[in-house]
Amino acid sequence: MVKGRSFEEQKIIEKVRANDQGHLLHFWEQLSSEEKDRLMNDLGRIDFDVLGKAKKMISGSHEIKRKVSLPRVITLPQAARKLKAEKKARETGEEYISSSKVAVFTAAGGQSSRLGLDIPKGAYPITPVRRKSLFQVHAEKILSLETKYTASIPWLIMVSETNRDQTVDFFRSNGYFGLNKDRVHFIDQGMYPAFDHEGRVFLKDKMSIFLSPSGHGGTFFTLKESGVLEMLKDSSIEEIFYFQVDNVLIRIADPVFIGYHVLNRCDMSAKSVQKRDHGERIGVFALEDGKTTVVEYSELSSIDSDCADAAPESFVHGSIAIHMINVDFTLRLTERGMNLPLHLAHKAISHIDMKGNRFDPDRPNGYKIETFIFDAMKQASESIVMEVKRDEEFSPLKNKSGEDSPETVHNDQLLFFARWFEKAGIAVPRTKSGIPDCKLEVSPLFARSEEEFVEKIDRNMLINGDTYIE
Repeated sequence: MVKGRSFEEQKIIEKVRANDQGHLLHFWEQLSSEEKDRLMNDLGRIDFDVLGKAKKMISGSHEIKRKVSLPRVITLPQAARKLKAEKKARETGEEYISSSKVAVFTAAGGQSSRLGLDIPKGAYPITPVRRKSLFQVHAEKILSLETKYTASIPWLIMVSETNRDQTVDFFRSNGYFGLNKDRVHFIDQGMYPAFDHEGRVFLKDKMSIFLSPSGHGGTFFTLKESGVLEMLKDSSIEEIFYFQVDNVLIRIADPVFIGYHVLNRCDMSAKSVQKRDHGERIGVFALEDGKTTVVEYSELSSIDSDCADAAPESFVHGSIAIHMINVDFTLRLTERGMNLPLHLAHKAISHIDMKGNRFDPDRPNGYKIETFIFDAMKQASESIVMEVKRDEEFSPLKNKSGEDSPETVHNDQLLFFARWFEKAGIAVPRTKSGIPDCKLEVSPLFARSEEEFVEKIDRNMLINGDTYIE
């Protein structure tokens, strides 16, 4: 029987056994002292309460129909009344930025493995002309905000165990892209164990268990455990602008969005776009028990279509993982412990068996545990959903080909910048398909918006080939 080398280790071993996970100690006697340290570190990180809840989910997982209704949405402004409301929201948001009350949070725990590279996704070269990385594009947007509003904006970057070192090195080697490095904070995403159909946690190898990122819902726990949440409070920062690293068109710390969120005294808010079609694989906003929530695309069948206005195809406001989160709300949420709903992803998970042989399955053989950030909206006292134009604010990089691929993101940027030039009266040559016939790119350091670009650009310029403006 395995014995711990210390009282603390023995407590962990007994807890592992008490939760029917004794197989994780199978190779104990074969391990060196350092390898035992590594295994103990992994075992000590298992949240057995979470694991227990997840195991119960697979044993009785019949789908429960959700009674939801259509969400309340601030739609795109057209009428004079809405334009006036937007103007007030913008002024309020700008006041918050200039008062240094806003921090920026980027979920950046992913790799570019699906894109064929072994680098953090944020390091992926994405812009049409200069091939700037996603990280550089976002950094320049933050730097331009700090310059325009004479503000200090902390940038909180949530990394994972798999890309932390690469990400930090990437920022260091690029001089933090001109940002004050003391305002760039790298924080670690939480991890949950993966388990098989019988609820047994997988061994990654003899001295470590298979851990996977806890999902973007881990944002709240990460903020608390890292000490960053306390730092924000001490710095009189009241709001956090959240987004995911793969969206190159993100309008970071959009003053209008901040303003609507603040004026409505919201705990947590979100942006949305109209779904391309019913089959698009993004979640949709809905009201459930009077609270704003998101129904994931994989859970659309759970919508109770007997409800008067709740046929699944009626829900067209897609969630694009852009949020405003109030700091005090985050403090209240984390004081009660992590109580976001768990979601299970049925995946093919590589592991070793009890003979030490590696197994790489070609079909799902177990479950990864995730939490989703948007589930926190159901705990918000107030929230708003603000509709934006997809072609102006949402072009994520997710797949090697097809939708949301380097090709689509490249074309989205060309069309985005072409509209700016044409708004200024500058002709842009286009192909028969309507795509610009040359590469266009405008640095955020020159202009953050179409209005700012039109005001600053030389309207007499001619576009004869690839064009970069800074």
